[in-house]
Amino acid sequence: MEIELPKTKKRSQRQALLAVRYTPLKLRSPQRLKNQEHFEVYGVYALEIDPPDGEEPVEWMLLTTEEVLNPTQARVILRWYTYRWRIEEYHKILKSGCGAESYRLKGNSMEVLLGFLTSIAAQLLKMTYLNRTQPETPATEVLSELQIEVLQAKSKKSLPSVLTVAWAMQSVARLGGYLEHRKNSPIGITVLWRGWLQLQNLCEGWELRSSWN
Repeated sequence: MEIELPKTKKRSQRQALLAVRYTPLKLRSPQRLKNQEHFEVYGVYALEIDPPDGEEPVEWMLLTTEEVLNPTQARVILRWYTYRWRIEEYHKILKSGCGAESYRLKGNSMEVLLGFLTSIAAQLLKMTYLNRTQPETPATEVLSELQIEVLQAKSKKSLPSVLTVAWAMQSVARLGGYLEHRKNSPIGITVLWRGWLQLQNLCEGWELRSSWN
């Protein structure tokens, strides 16, 4: 099967072809669990075939309680495992960008705030993911018509003929303090978060102005 590997400090971004094996396994239980001799799980082993020159092949050994009795089920387990990078990125956005851990609220106030922040984190995750994988996707995939209209009015540069996700992300980042002369530098989560909040404020003002006309 083929999977998309994101870039890390030790690995380039690439499409990897994996050879996959699977088998049921029995794991010896800890001594403290005297009533159970073993745990029944399934092992899924994957090894990358023909990695690029200079790259270490990806090698995974996964254990799961999900039933794996055929190649399709094994591929599902591996596909789920690849989502871990998006999940890690989502939590990074939630904590580092949205600052979820910096709030000190009591009662159900924290639950309400987290409901608000998790929604924003999901939107920013979608924007960063599409910007990395499909930057030419229409901006309407990540922004509302109102948000696009506000960003167009706010822009001091001539607008491209087609508004893309890449344009949307750079426009939001500029609202958060992203420096134009550092356009080759990756856009940080904190800058994107600040820009998103600023965009929401501008949209609210835009709607208020419209309601008085």
